[in-house]
Amino acid sequence: QVQLVESGGGSVQAGGSLRLSCAASGYTYSNYCMGWFRQAPGQEREGIATLNTGGGSTYYADSVKGRFTISQDKAKNTLYLQMNSLKPDDTAMYYCAAVRAGWDGYCPPKRDYFGYWGQGTQVTVSS
Repeated sequence: QVQLVESGGGSVQAGGSLRLSCAASGYTYSNYCMGWFRQAPGQEREGIATLNTGGGSTYYADSVKGRFTISQDKAKNTLYLQMNSLKPDDTAMYYCAAVRAGWDGYCPPKRDYFGYWGQGTQVTVSS
C-alpha cells in the first residue's frame, strides 16, 4: 500500500515561489507514475505534471509549463513540485498521486489513472 504525504503549501504573493514535497512510502515495484494534481473550488481536479520514476520522463500541462518543475529524490522517496512565477489562478488544493507504471512508461495526467492519493496541501496566491 503506497502512502503519500504532501507538504509545502502556503500563501504567497503573485510572482512568488513555493516548493511542494510528497513523501512516499510502501513502494512495491520499481517503476511508478507520480503526478501532481490541483483542484480549485467548484472545478475539476486537473493533472498539471507527471513523472515516470524509472525513466524520468515528464509531462506538464500548458497552464504550468515553463513555471513549474516536477522532480524526484529517489534516495528520499520524495517527489517535488517547484512552482515559480505563481499567479492567482494557481490557487488550489494540490494533490500528489501515484500508480504503478504501465509497460510503455507513459504517465497520463488523468485522475482516473492514478490509484494512490495524498491528503492535499493548500496553495493560495494573492494578487
